[in-house]
Amino acid sequence: MRPLLLIGLLLLAACASKEETPPNADGPFRVDGTLAFVRPDGSVIRAIEIEIAEDEKARQTGLMYRRKMTLGQGMLFLFDEEEIRRFWMANTPIPLDIMFVGADSQVVSIARRTRPLSQENVVSTSPAQYVVEVRGGFSERYGIDENTRIRWQRNP
Repeated sequence: MRPLLLIGLLLLAACASKEETPPNADGPFRVDGTLAFVRPDGSVIRAIEIEIAEDEKARQTGLMYRRKMTLGQGMLFLFDEEEIRRFWMANTPIPLDIMFVGADSQVVSIARRTRPLSQENVVSTSPAQYVVEVRGGFSERYGIDENTRIRWQRNP
């Protein structure tokens, strides 16, 4: 009888872990639009493909469970108003650069190479209306800083 109990517990644990991880976590990257990082003179530093998170569920899930993402991909979070933003890395196994962006499209702060799977809050230093998440190291590699603006558009 004990082996059956053990098998039952293992099956329950396997089912529980499958429910926590969305089935499309490592599915194809959904390209909702493009986003360009722009210098003060208007020239483009780097453009990426983006998924757009604009409702509460999409913003809460973000890039959780993603195990791979290229330097040419990212996620843009849209909010209705500008305020101090708090993000975390729970269930996110890859390091990210999290860029907080004001209503005027200016980067206001960057959390570089955030710690994967952490439950610590990553907080903007100034109010932000948008947040861009990219692969960790992206901002350093391309020289993205608080003098950078973003410009984005949806796919038709």
